[in-house]
Amino acid sequence: MTLTSFGPANRIKRSAETHPLTWRLRDDGEAVWLDEYQAKNGYAAARKAFADMAQDDIVQTVKDAGLKGRGGAGFPTGVKWGLMPKDESINIRYLLCNADEMEPNTWKDRMLMEQLPHLLIEGMLISARALKTYRGYIFLRGEYTTAAKHLNRAVEEAKAAGLLGKNILGSGFDFELFVHTGAGRYICGEETALINSLEGRRANPRSKPPFPAAVGVWGKPTCVNNVETLCNVPAIIADGVDWYKSLAREGSEDMGTKLMGFSGKVKNPGLWELPFGVTGRELFEDYAGGMRDGYKLKAWQPGGAGTGFLLPEHLDAQMYAGGIAKVGTRMGTGLAMAVDDSVNMVSLLRNMEQFFARESCGFCTPCRDGLPWSVKLLMAIEEGRGQPGDIETLLGLVGFLGPGKTFCAHAPGAVEPLGSAIKYFRPEFEAGIAPASAAVPPLARPIVIGA
Repeated sequence: MTLTSFGPANRIKRSAETHPLTWRLRDDGEAVWLDEYQAKNGYAAARKAFADMAQDDIVQTVKDAGLKGRGGAGFPTGVKWGLMPKDESINIRYLLCNADEMEPNTWKDRMLMEQLPHLLIEGMLISARALKTYRGYIFLRGEYTTAAKHLNRAVEEAKAAGLLGKNILGSGFDFELFVHTGAGRYICGEETALINSLEGRRANPRSKPPFPAAVGVWGKPTCVNNVETLCNVPAIIADGVDWYKSLAREGSEDMGTKLMGFSGKVKNPGLWELPFGVTGRELFEDYAGGMRDGYKLKAWQPGGAGTGFLLPEHLDAQMYAGGIAKVGTRMGTGLAMAVDDSVNMVSLLRNMEQFFARESCGFCTPCRDGLPWSVKLLMAIEEGRGQPGDIETLLGLVGFLGPGKTFCAHAPGAVEPLGSAIKYFRPEFEAGIAPASAAVPPLARPIVIGA
C-alpha cells in the first residue's frame, strides 16, 4: 500500500501537524503496536478526554470541528452523536465501528486497521466515553484477515494496559471492545443491515425511523461510525477545533484531511492523506503520476463504484462533497478510479451492475428486479444484441431506482454510474443496438427478472 505526503514529490515529511491520520505510520509498513504508539503520543488524547473533558464537551468539540462521516455518506458526526438519548437511566448503549469495507475500489480503512490498529481503538474509546456506551464492536469485512489479527492483538494490548475493560484510567468508566467478522455481504455497509447481521439476522436494512440512536443493536441506543471517521477523533481532541479546521484548503466546506487514492492504469496507484479541497487534477497528476505510457484518461470515478463517472475536464473540481457535487456526482469514499481509453464503457458497466445485482438484499422490488434487468440489457448491448429502446429502458431504470425510490441507498448508488456513463458515452451503447431488421418485437422479448 503506497502512502505519500502532502508534497507531490515526497519532499515534505508527514507530521502530527499536517497528517493526523498517518504521521505515525512506519516506513516499512509494519503495524504500530502499543509501546510505539504510546511513544508517538498515542492515547494522550484519550487521557485528556477522560481527565479534563465532560462527556458532552467531547460531543460538542467533535461537532464544532465539522467532522463528517468518512464512509461515503458524509453525515456530520457530532450531529449523529447528539441523537443519542440524554436519559442517564438508559445504561445499555452500543458503539459500532463500520469496518465492512466492500465498496469496489476502496481500501482506505484496511490500511488504518492493519497498520494503526490502536488509532482506531483510541478513537472508539474517546467516542464511547462521549456517548456513554459500555460496549463496542468492530464489524469487520470477513476477508480482512490481517486486519482482524492485528485488531485482536491491539485489543488485548489495550486491555492489559488498562485502556479497555473496567475502570479505564481510574475514571470508573467501563468499555469492552470486540472484533466481529462479517459473513461477506456488501449490504452490511448500510448501518441497519450491519446491525441485523451483528444480531445474527439476515442482513436486510431496517425501516427508519426508529433510527439506531433510539433502537439499535438488541433494541438499545446505538451509534455507528466508519473506521476513518473514528480515527479522526483523537487528533481533534488533542489539538483542537481551530487547528483541525485549518487543515482543509480554502474553499472546502469539509474540514480536516481525507484519505484519498487513485487506481487504474496510473503510474503511481496509491493512497494518500490529503487536505479536503485539493483538486482532482492534483490527485491524478501530482500523486498518481498521470496515466501510464500508451494510455489516455477516458473517464474517472471520484469515490468508489457507486459514484458517477466524470470526464478529464472535470479534474479541476475540488475534492470535497460540495466540490464534486458541482460537477454532477458524489465524493463517496474519496478513492478515485481512472478509466483508460482501451476500456469499453458498456462492458465496464455490465461488470459493475452484475456486482450490485448480486449484492442486493432482495428486500424491495426496484432493487431486486431492476438491477438484474439492467444487467440483461447491458449484456445484450455488449454482445451487439441490443434492441431499439434498450437505452431508454436503462435510463428509465436509473430513474426508477434513484434516491427516494428504494428502501435503502444501495440501488441509487448502483445506477448512478450507469446514468453518467450513458450521458457521456452514449455512442458506445448505441453501437450495441442491433439493426432494425434484426429487432425482436418488444412483446416477444423474454426478460426473466432475477434469473
